[in-house]
Amino acid sequence: MTARVAFEILYKEYYVRVFGLCRKLLNSAPLAEDATQETFMRAYRSFDKYNSEQPFWQWIASVANHHCIDVLRQGNKRPQFFGDEEAELGLLESGEREAATILIDAENADALVAAIAKLPDKYRVPLVLAYFHELSYDEIAADLDISRNHVGVLLLRAKQQLRGFLTDLDVEFQP
Repeated sequence: MTARVAFEILYKEYYVRVFGLCRKLLNSAPLAEDATQETFMRAYRSFDKYNSEQPFWQWIASVANHHCIDVLRQGNKRPQFFGDEEAELGLLESGEREAATILIDAENADALVAAIAKLPDKYRVPLVLAYFHELSYDEIAADLDISRNHVGVLLLRAKQQLRGFLTDLDVEFQP
């Protein structure tokens, strides 16, 4: 089987997953479509460098992650994409129910998807990378060029905002 035929098979098998990842990261179907196509173009051009002992999904998802982050950075007019770590720490509120528990308890998946889509890029991207792509804090920090602690702060703020969005939608939570 030629590399081209093998890549066509992988394209058909992984297109939907890559599109879903790009959609979550970019929060836009048209941007995700473009990003998915660009991801596969980049992957095809460097397919000879792909190590077949590594799972293809990890490799293509990494290409997609990096491309989507680049798209977000290019579209952002601010000099620093994720802002200041100290400013994020100042926004934290304490003494509330654990945000992860609320997310797990959420019964309405559509409300959760809508709430994630409402998050600003700086919160949505790390959240998607952590919970949908299962990257570690260190991997996210490296991808976004921020500190590991800043990743934690951004994820906490994202979960707090999600809790607020879901509460506003009257989504029922189990204690």
